[in-house]
Amino acid sequence: MTRRALITGITGQDGSYLAELLLNKDYEVHGLVRRSSTFNTKRIDHIYQDPHQKDTKLFLHYGDLTDAQNLTNLVLRTQPDEIYNLAAQSHVRVSFDAPEHTLQVTGVGALNVLEAARLLNKQKQVRVYQASSSEMYGDVAETPQTETTPFRPQSPYACAKAYAYHQVVNYRRAYDLFAVNGIMFNHESPRRGETFVTRKITRAATRISRGLQDKLFLGNLDARRDWGYAKDYVESMWLMLQQDGPNDLVIATGETHSIREFLSFAFGGVGLDWENYVEIDPKYFRPTEVHLMQGDGSRAKECLNWEPTVRCRQLAEIMIEADLELARKEVEQSLNST
Repeated sequence: MTRRALITGITGQDGSYLAELLLNKDYEVHGLVRRSSTFNTKRIDHIYQDPHQKDTKLFLHYGDLTDAQNLTNLVLRTQPDEIYNLAAQSHVRVSFDAPEHTLQVTGVGALNVLEAARLLNKQKQVRVYQASSSEMYGDVAETPQTETTPFRPQSPYACAKAYAYHQVVNYRRAYDLFAVNGIMFNHESPRRGETFVTRKITRAATRISRGLQDKLFLGNLDARRDWGYAKDYVESMWLMLQQDGPNDLVIATGETHSIREFLSFAFGGVGLDWENYVEIDPKYFRPTEVHLMQGDGSRAKECLNWEPTVRCRQLAEIMIEADLELARKEVEQSLNST
């Protein structure tokens, strides 16, 4: 019997890779998409077929995590076996400018997913994956961070994620709902949004190398992060819902690199010295900084037999290769328009 999954945030980086993974495993996949004035399905256009075709297994539904009734109706109508809540206002810096919106989408939105799952669970067993974040550790109490490291969030986004995390634990205990938190450390890819620092760097490096851009403006270059590959990380999401019982797990590479190092990897990939092109702009500093993130993924290895296959330098190479192709197309378009 074909299994059915619902993915919120399906048009995002993680959602698109997860949709590919599940379709390859012969799932019927339903995705929640926010309606906007422009199409925002670019990351999944290559797998999205005409919904009227008989053989399609990917279905998109308009909705929003903050609309609890519509979300519940969708869950009860589609009857998923698995729900992956990946949708969020996920930009940390933006969360300082829009804290209430961030809490409603990232925090209360997760609660709405859990409540819909609770109602469905009365009819059939459903399993829920919540995308938690290493940002919850904030001003870290210990390094590396594990499943038992205390949360000390340093941003509205991190606070919202911590709220969602504890609601998952609460629903698991109170209602016997199979719900898990994947505490995801930073994970990137060529599908990462261009406002996030790694993609901002690889886009700038490739554009500068082709004469399309002169400078790159950044904030704190000393922040250190545990960077993995999003395509690796979505496999851990699926694995967490295939276990006999629910466990909250850290998903990480166990390595840490500074933004300076990532700059070196990226600009080195196009034969440039980043120090000649990067300038510091105070507007990119956060009101409170998270300086060091390093995850201990040993329990994920033990419980899931999961390990990352791509490390930071190789990740930068993957992203540079994809963004060089985008820069090449930009140059072609520029030449064709003159």
